[in-house]
Amino acid sequence: MPINHEHQLALLADILSNQQTDCCGSVAECEQIERLITSLRSNEQIDQNILPILEEVHRYSEQGVTASNLDTHIHSHQNQLSQWVDGINNLS
Repeated sequence: MPINHEHQLALLADILSNQQTDCCGSVAECEQIERLITSLRSNEQIDQNILPILEEVHRYSEQGVTASNLDTHIHSHQNQLSQWVDGINNLS
């Protein structure tokens, strides 16, 4: 059974929050982020104001998949991760 967009946004915020807190993550998490965002972009029920955040997170995730050191990539985006999580929580 597919999850609705509220659950997708909560899952996205959880993954990003964990990466921000732990300063580490996996390529699989980045790929999951990309799948969530692809699904959310096609959902007309989401608040359109969240789309810029989703675009930024998608770029971050794409870069994470190909980063030579994912933990360094995550560490260098600590401020953005916090802002994205706050934005997602406020707009969802």
